[in-house]
Amino acid sequence: MQETPLCLSVGHLLPFYMSDSNTTDFINPSTFILLGIPGLEAAHVWISIPFSAMYSIAVLGNFTILFIVNMEPSLHVSMYYFLCMLAVTDLILSTSILPKTLSIFWFNSREIDFSACLTQMYFIHCFSVIESGILVAMALDRYVAICHPLRHSTILTNSVVAKIGLVMVLRGCMLVLPYPFLTRRWPYCRTNIIPNTYCEHMAVVKLACTDIRVSSYYSLSAAFLVTGLDVFFIAVSYIQILRAIFSLPTKDTRLKTFGTCSSHLCAILVFYIPALFSFLTHRFGYNVALHFHVLMANAYLLVPPMVNPVIYGVRTKQIRDRLLWLFTFKGTKVFSWCSGSQTELRAELAGFWERFCLCA
Repeated sequence: MQETPLCLSVGHLLPFYMSDSNTTDFINPSTFILLGIPGLEAAHVWISIPFSAMYSIAVLGNFTILFIVNMEPSLHVSMYYFLCMLAVTDLILSTSILPKTLSIFWFNSREIDFSACLTQMYFIHCFSVIESGILVAMALDRYVAICHPLRHSTILTNSVVAKIGLVMVLRGCMLVLPYPFLTRRWPYCRTNIIPNTYCEHMAVVKLACTDIRVSSYYSLSAAFLVTGLDVFFIAVSYIQILRAIFSLPTKDTRLKTFGTCSSHLCAILVFYIPALFSFLTHRFGYNVALHFHVLMANAYLLVPPMVNPVIYGVRTKQIRDRLLWLFTFKGTKVFSWCSGSQTELRAELAGFWERFCLCA
């Protein structure tokens, strides 16, 4: 059985060892059973706490990024447009798995409809590919900003940024489209139990009782194509960036210029390192417990959406300053309203009541 690495291989080829009592004679099951985290069923409620916290941070952080970029005209440039694309992708990616995962942990709701399973599978793999492509686009933006700073605004115009984003979305949608169609056509007569918290492509296909080499080879080829090309383009971009940085005259200038890439580099590491680690443990970690594989597969999908807005919020001065200004402005407004004189307070209330009556 072939294994699918990196960004398309989220759950990878999870080992499957079910007893004969779990087998049946069905051909196409109407539902699958998601086990959650095998071996840690008793701790599902406790495991749900960090999962819920990560998802809450991801949703709050990414919506904050979208709000700040939308409200601040000075951030309407290519770098922050790509950041918004990354935020939307992270929101969709984490939302594709967390609601069902939490329903397993909290309510023991393990069943998932066959069509819903295929839909979840498509969204997970599709937006993993899209996120990888957006990281490439952000590397291109950093390359143009550092190597061709005077032409940055003319090269990466709004229309060009929109076209790049559209290409990345179409690439992900078209490349992953065969997954659910191939999965649907296989007959399933072994079991309908998936040892995972979500429907990963190869974890589902492995349950088929026929030759699945087409799905396996396509998944492997797509993974190598996407990951290989994306990492190659990112590496080429940063080689050129480093050459431009080292040609600068002073150390302070070099450090300041390189600092503009630090957030993007952190996002790359957060996205690819868990995927690489998960792939290596599946490929060489034969004695690694199944629950560790499943936890790593979930971390691959949950950690980047949680960490990315924190990275850009802390390390990007424009976003950090705007966020602090919003909190400071609202706090000052509330304080001044509460500490005002009774006459001013009555005037405020009278004005509010007058506006309310007019609206009514």
